[in-house]
Amino acid sequence: MKKTEENVFEVNGKNVPLDELIKGYKKSKAAQKSKNKAERKRDEEQRLKPYQAELIKLQKYLEETGQKMIILFEGRDAAGKGGTIRRVTRYMDEKHYRVVALGKPTQEQKTQWFYQKYIQHFPRAGEIVLFDRSWYNRAMVEQVFNFCSKREYEDFMNGVKGFENDLVRQGIILVKLYYSVTKDEQAARFERRKNDPLRQWKLSEIDMQAQERWDDFTTTKYDMIKHTHSHNAPWTIVRSKDKQKARLESLKVILNAVNYEGRDENLNYALDSEVVISGAREIEIMDAQITSTGKFIG
Repeated sequence: MKKTEENVFEVNGKNVPLDELIKGYKKSKAAQKSKNKAERKRDEEQRLKPYQAELIKLQKYLEETGQKMIILFEGRDAAGKGGTIRRVTRYMDEKHYRVVALGKPTQEQKTQWFYQKYIQHFPRAGEIVLFDRSWYNRAMVEQVFNFCSKREYEDFMNGVKGFENDLVRQGIILVKLYYSVTKDEQAARFERRKNDPLRQWKLSEIDMQAQERWDDFTTTKYDMIKHTHSHNAPWTIVRSKDKQKARLESLKVILNAVNYEGRDENLNYALDSEVVISGAREIEIMDAQITSTGKFIG
C-alpha cells in the first residue's frame, strides 16, 4: 500500500480514499467479531452436550423406575430461565417431559384451590415436568404488583412448605431453581429485546416495570427464599449474569438430584460456587448486606 496523494492510497494498483479503507477495515473487524462470537457460541453449546447426554440417561431411568420429577424455574424477568429450559430439554424424549408456562388465571381458576391449576399439570410416572414460573408467582409477581390480597399471600407463605413436603413424601423429585441476575445485566437484556425483532415478543408490561420495581422484587425474593427454603424442598440459587455458565451449572444441579444408573463418572459434576449456592447461603449473604450497608446489594 502506497500513499499517492492526500488521503488517497494505492492498493493493488488502485487508488483508494482513506475513508473507504477505514470502512473496509471496520467491516472486516465486524465480520471477524461476528465469526468469533459464532465460534464461541458453538463451543459453548458443545460443552453442554455431555451433560445433555446424561439427562437422557436420567430420563430413561425415571421412565424405567416409574419416578416423577418436577423442576421449578423461578427468577426475575430476563434472568435466563427460558434459555436454560431449552438446553435442558433439547435432546430429551418428548414423550416423557413437558414444559408448563401458565398464563393469568381464568375467572374459574380464581374460585378454585390455589394449587389446583398447577396440580393438573403434574407428572405421571416416568415423566419430568418443567415449570417456567410456578406457584411461586404468588410470592413474587403477584405480591409485588398486588395481584393477590394480603390474606392470599400470607396463606401461600404459611402453607407452601407443607404442600411441598407432601409432594416429596409421596416420592416426587422436586428441584427448585432461582435465577439471580444483576440489575445492569437485566437492563442490557431488555434493551436487546427492544431492538431485536426476533426477541420483542418476550417483552411484557410487567417487564417494562421490572427495573423500576427492582428493590421491591429484591425484598420479595428475600422473604420468599427465607420462608420457603426447607430441607425437603431447598432452593438452589443460580447466578445467571453469564448465561452459559448458568446453563451448564443448572444441568449439573438437575443431574445431581437423581442417583440414576449409567452415570459417566469421567464428567465433572461438582458445582461452581461462584455460580451456584444454596438458598440458605443466599439468605446469609443478604442478611450480611443489610447489616453492613442497611440495604440489599444487587
